[in-house]
Amino acid sequence: MKTRVFTIGLAAILLVLAAGAGGLYAYDSSRSDVIARGITAGGVDIGGLSAARARDVLRRSLGPKLGEGVFVRWHQHGWRLRAADINARLGVNRMVREALRRSREGSFLDRAVRDLRGHKVRASVPLRVAHSPRKLHSFIDSVAKAIDRQAVSATINPSGVALNPTPSHDGIAVQRRFLAARILRQLRDPSSHHFAFVPTRTLRPHVSSSRLAYKYQTFITIDRAHFTLRLWKDLRLARSYRIAVGRQGLETPAGLYEINDRQVNPSWHVPNSAWAGELAGRVIPPGPEDPIKARWLGFYNGAGIHGTDEVSSLGTAASHGCIRMSIPDVEQLYTQVPLHTPIYVG
Repeated sequence: MKTRVFTIGLAAILLVLAAGAGGLYAYDSSRSDVIARGITAGGVDIGGLSAARARDVLRRSLGPKLGEGVFVRWHQHGWRLRAADINARLGVNRMVREALRRSREGSFLDRAVRDLRGHKVRASVPLRVAHSPRKLHSFIDSVAKAIDRQAVSATINPSGVALNPTPSHDGIAVQRRFLAARILRQLRDPSSHHFAFVPTRTLRPHVSSSRLAYKYQTFITIDRAHFTLRLWKDLRLARSYRIAVGRQGLETPAGLYEINDRQVNPSWHVPNSAWAGELAGRVIPPGPEDPIKARWLGFYNGAGIHGTDEVSSLGTAASHGCIRMSIPDVEQLYTQVPLHTPIYVG
């Protein structure tokens, strides 16, 4: 008898529990479209709202802010990016789906008990904004077009009278990926001021002005028209010398060369030319018969800079293609001109 009573009691208890569980399940099912209390989306409290109501609240709360777009600034320049320019729109459906997913986590018993006891989920869904990447990149391209500047390397454009150096300049380039991220971050932050500075990076020239001066620590220019040799140090004029250049028909060759031969008290290797007469092809050692005095700085096909004791020829076109200097001048020049020094004959 006692066993029967126990069995009946247990069955009654189980029936009550089943009925209660069924009631909780039915209650939870009835709230499948309701967002749990405590959940926010884009900073807006949508807890306790139905999905349809939450979408409406999000549009009214966040839509006007998104519509302001973003103001982009670089120094004194500014650009207004409207939301419509990049098809920016609230992802309300996505936010509500995420909020419902967070609301439905756990078992139906947990959810039903949580709701009946008034507990909150404490979850935050970020503001979702959809946009056209192509239109955003097009906007950034227009900003970059106004800002980007190529770096300019330092160069020289020598003439007979000057080196004509062009100084280097740094360039600047918009960091496009970072700018896109900043713009989207402003659009997706409901508390932002919708303002973004344009990030840029400095472009360094391949050849800076200081690098150019280091490369051309020594340079020679020949001004044939005014019979002047100029010595340049670190792109600055260091000294000018009176010279003689090649006569008509045997002109000193114009162009850019480099010093490829340096000699002290050189011998004269007479060219095999008609003007040399019976001396053609001979080697005249240093002495009275050697017209190449004191020093030799060769630069092209037998042409070079040397001293002469015919100082009366300086300031004229008198040589057979070489550049003549007074002996003291060529001795002084020689000490300042290393091998491979560039020389421009103009």
